Amino acid sequence: MKDSVIIVSGGMDSITLLYDWKERIALGISFDYGSNHNAKEIPLARMHCERLGIKHITIPLEFMHQYFKSSLLEGADAIPEGHYADANMKSTVVPFRNGIMLSVAIGIAESNGLKHVLIANHGGDHAIYPDCRPAFIDAIGRAAEAGTYVGVTVEAPYTDITKTDIARRGAALGIDYAETWSCYKGGDRQCGKCGTCVERKEALRDAGIADTTEYEE
Repeated sequence: MKDSVIIVSGGMDSITLLYDWKERIALGISFDYGSNHNAKEIPLARMHCERLGIKHITIPLEFMHQYFKSSLLEGADAIPEGHYADANMKSTVVPFRNGIMLSVAIGIAESNGLKHVLIANHGGDHAIYPDCRPAFIDAIGRAAEAGTYVGVTVEAPYTDITKTDIARRGAALGIDYAETWSCYKGGDRQCGKCGTCVERKEALRDAGIADTTEYEE
């Protein structure tokens, strides 16, 4: 039954969730908030939705680029290199990004008679991104159910698993991760050095998947 909306960025996690729940997804939504890598991610999100016969839309959120503070919005040179465990990676947080995107997606779900909104946050996000943590997902899920006539729910099936677990699931689904984008710098190729590139490499390595991504390094 096609009863769900998915927030799909074009990265490993959301593309895996797209294929994992494809039988239930009626609409894929990408958000263009002016990040360094939106222009690389969104075409891939659209491509995968089209491949699966799922309608895709892109919603502009220019105000975030204009008013919010994050290295993701300040150009490639502002993106720190290293591991997500490093303190400097907190600069990549876009304040309440998931809260804003989920709120829009919840409204779109209700407007289209759909009952569920899917988001692909995972266990590795918890330390650095407050709006990926279970407490936040639970809270906004309760708000969605209370604030909509149809009782829209927020579904985050990867909240308690790792990116490596997601990579294994994607491999079983036949996903070619070279057709996804992770790099926060948004260059011609993925840099291989920023936090999300390092996490991508580790997940594929630990899952035993050949990494065919073209990196700059």
